[in-house]
Amino acid sequence: MPRRPVPDLSVTALRAAYDTGALQPADVVEEVLGRIADDHSWITLVPADDLRARAAEVAARGDRPKLYGIPFAVKDNIDVAGLPTTAGCPDFAYRPDRTAEVVTRLLEAGAMLVGKTNLDQFATGLTGTRSPYGACSSVFGSGLVSGGSSSGSALAVATRTVSFALGTDTAGSGRVPAALNGIVGLKPTRGLLSAAGVVPACRSLDCVSVFAGDVAGAAAVFEVALARSTADPWSRTVALTRRAPGTLRLGVPDAPLDADPGQADAFARGRQRATALAARTRTVDVRPFLAAGDLLYEGPWVAERLVAVGDFLDAKPDSVLPVTRTVLETGRRHSAVDAFRAQHRLRELAAVVDRGWRDIDLLVLPTVGTTVTHAEVAADPIGRNAALGRYTHFANLLDLAVVAVPNGFTTDGRPASLSLIGPAGTDLTLLRFAAALA
Repeated sequence: MPRRPVPDLSVTALRAAYDTGALQPADVVEEVLGRIADDHSWITLVPADDLRARAAEVAARGDRPKLYGIPFAVKDNIDVAGLPTTAGCPDFAYRPDRTAEVVTRLLEAGAMLVGKTNLDQFATGLTGTRSPYGACSSVFGSGLVSGGSSSGSALAVATRTVSFALGTDTAGSGRVPAALNGIVGLKPTRGLLSAAGVVPACRSLDCVSVFAGDVAGAAAVFEVALARSTADPWSRTVALTRRAPGTLRLGVPDAPLDADPGQADAFARGRQRATALAARTRTVDVRPFLAAGDLLYEGPWVAERLVAVGDFLDAKPDSVLPVTRTVLETGRRHSAVDAFRAQHRLRELAAVVDRGWRDIDLLVLPTVGTTVTHAEVAADPIGRNAALGRYTHFANLLDLAVVAVPNGFTTDGRPASLSLIGPAGTDLTLLRFAAALA
């Protein structure tokens, strides 16, 4: 029987096609296999025959679960039994016996795993260039980096090879690649999605993130993946709000942005659209947010990365990329006194931010203040990386939820993105606002 065409791999479109019988999971698998390209997105692919067998298994189910026949990918610092976990470092690789809880929930809901995706080594970086498996480029070309560290996951979605992908987000890794590839990136409230089976970066800040081509897809995945975990000591239950956009008070920055002219202009247009949706708008001093973000790499949190990979770095320093090694080694400079001093400063900044939420329900900022090329990253890898994280570094430190959504293009054709930011537990409210904004 000839394969039926699959014009749209979005979660919503596939659900509709399955409901009408226009498609079967086998059709989608063959389409996905035909779309896989040598663009450095992938580290390990599920063998084609295994993927076909998975499609047959899903089709044979007597029920129609929420992610029935939906193809997806996972960042290669998230365990899948039978496939190696590399964390972007070949010598670090191991084969886990157990699949990460968050992936298991997706598989139980009928999703079809296509493979493991590329990342900045040990999830340390926001450029997508720090990988021995190849540097990823934005789908928009012009020599632009893809953003990282979840570079391959974002590309697999942006190239429409899969419907959604899991990443991780400590400093912006679930948002910067979304911004640079024109897709949706959801950074949930920390602890809502299980991190059991995820190679830690900064364990106290890490969260699993979701990439999708549209907001509805990200929301569908989030609601399936959402679960309290007994295996993840950082897991928690947070009351979730689900408010309508027209009831919300929107915060916008009260001063010029730290952004290039093109991104600043694009943000002004996006802010106007967001303002039209909200009940009212007020200006916000974003300096406390940015000051908190500065603590992430300038403070002792980088030392937390050594808890996960410090022993490996000591044993096999040459197995780690020079730029990654440089970042990790800075963690050795900090003392326990430094750690407590930074925690006290963060608490002071968080108190200021928390008071601000009494007057607004969500804050809109650009996801990135600039875009960068491979050449620019090569010339200044640390500085350019920091610039990409200007509006993302603070979110996990301040216990915030964020949805990054496409915001058109600058006049010179660079991608732009908006971040919708709210306190812990506003994930569904932010997704509703994002859907209205799209």
